[in-house]
Amino acid sequence: MNKSRLEAFSDGVIAIAITIMVLGVQIPQGAALEDLWRLMPPLLSYLLSFVYVGIYWVNHHHLLQAATGVDRRVLWINLHLLFWLSLLPLVTGWVAHHHRDSLPVACYGVVLLMCSVSFLLLKRALRHSEAGHPLRASVIGQGRKNLFSILFYALAIPLSLPSPLGATFIYVVLALLWFLPDHRFEQLRD
Repeated sequence: MNKSRLEAFSDGVIAIAITIMVLGVQIPQGAALEDLWRLMPPLLSYLLSFVYVGIYWVNHHHLLQAATGVDRRVLWINLHLLFWLSLLPLVTGWVAHHHRDSLPVACYGVVLLMCSVSFLLLKRALRHSEAGHPLRASVIGQGRKNLFSILFYALAIPLSLPSPLGATFIYVVLALLWFLPDHRFEQLRD
């Protein structure tokens, strides 16, 4: 199947998720710096979620560029990923106003965990669909960074019960980890 509809639909869902998140950020009530300072937790929550959505968008783009096509399995798994990404605005807003509370931080972690699981499933489905193209399949990869992330999200969620800020620290570190470039995709630029 042609992958262009999948890419367009995914881009649309991701753009809507970002739009909903930014609409959740309130305008300062006054013109003083302290009014802006009061909005720091929601702004930082938005920033972290924006970074995560951006990471998924960039990596989704690279994965689909490496694939020659998509099959029904890839379509369904992609919808699974988009479902979890579409929940990021909800948990972002919750954490923005309750960043020191365990349940919102744990739920944020559950959504990040499921996004990572879904992305790993998508990666594996695309790798399977490219089995006839060994170079493309190897570029798509095994998902080691995904597995590492899943492990640390799974550790951060229960950590959020005694230490919501400790769990948030893990979420930030994992986001930074994904900024490390994956040079395998450059093999296909011929």
